[in-house]
Amino acid sequence: MEAREIRHLLRAHARTFALTLAILPRSLREPLGVVYLLARASDTIADVGKISRDRRVALLERLLGNLESALLGGSPMGRWGWAPVMMPGELDESQAELIAEVPRLITALEISPDCDELLKLWRLILEGQLFDLRRFPSVEPLNREELGRYCFLVAGSVGECWTRLISGHAPDRLMLPMAEMIPLGIAYGKGLQLLNILRDRDEDRSFGRIYACDEELPGLFALADEWLALGERYLAHLRPGRVLYATELPLDLAWSTLAKLKDPELHPSLRGLKLNRWEVYALLLRGLNSLCLPRRGNPAS
Repeated sequence: MEAREIRHLLRAHARTFALTLAILPRSLREPLGVVYLLARASDTIADVGKISRDRRVALLERLLGNLESALLGGSPMGRWGWAPVMMPGELDESQAELIAEVPRLITALEISPDCDELLKLWRLILEGQLFDLRRFPSVEPLNREELGRYCFLVAGSVGECWTRLISGHAPDRLMLPMAEMIPLGIAYGKGLQLLNILRDRDEDRSFGRIYACDEELPGLFALADEWLALGERYLAHLRPGRVLYATELPLDLAWSTLAKLKDPELHPSLRGLKLNRWEVYALLLRGLNSLCLPRRGNPAS
């Protein structure tokens, strides 16, 4: 699969993430783009409401088994692939396009020098998607342990993988040892996911997914503050350049969204809460100082 085809899929299925990727050094763009699209594909299957939950679980369990086999040194993924057969009408046009490209995305993943790292990430995200499918619908909300584990699987794992990829492709960007950066990256990802849960909880509840009760909101807001503050520490130990600019954008958006969530005038209905276009542009412009350095002092650019 060519880079331009990956860019097309990202623009169609992940506009915001495509913007982040475009900022990164070239060596990081393609592997992260491929694994994002694969995780998006498995999430598409997890969320298709036109097929039974049991069938969705079976499809994703097969994928999980294949991923684990590949990580243990079994047959390369490209030899068996993962192309779930869908019935007419089960997917809309956009979803069908993404699922149809999965075999080629897997092939692109296999030839990446970061294949093992990206497979591990996809496996963890897939575990989170399966946990969600098996756990809900339910009238019982997640307990704090379940919530922390879920946030790690679907987003904290991304912070860890992101850090390892930076270490491999732009090691001079990291100002602390990996043993210190990885926990900060995990907390950063978990904070972003918790924010999504808090923002979308009314809509999720309508689908039988209760990640958090209203009574828990003060404690969960405090937990989001804590995790995102660790994300700020993570950013403070990345040297200026493209990597920092791309990595700090989600946090800028998160702080602005969290402030809105805490506004009592927005409760109890939070459905559709988003920053408007001009707020996003302002945050993009505010971070430009991360790029304004001479090239000799900013090799990641």
